[in-house]
Amino acid sequence: MAKKAWLERNKKKQETVKKFAALRAELKAKKDYVGLTKLPKNASPTRVVNRCSFSGRRRGYLRKFGCSRLTFREAALNGLIPGVVKASW
Repeated sequence: MAKKAWLERNKKKQETVKKFAALRAELKAKKDYVGLTKLPKNASPTRVVNRCSFSGRRRGYLRKFGCSRLTFREAALNGLIPGVVKASW
């Protein structure tokens, strides 16, 4: 489990991205790069980290399922993810 501080920091970054999304798009359309540099660093969407919705792990994240590889494997083996079956040939 990731530390709560990391999860909270990531949530705060997501809120900042939402808050400045329209302004960033407007400045980009005008090609006002000086104005973009004056925005907070965390207003950039690249600063947000993809994290597992169950464990908070950031490495081995599967976008399609929104969780880490470890959590995905456990859920798939327990039959909690519809349409996912263990391969056999």
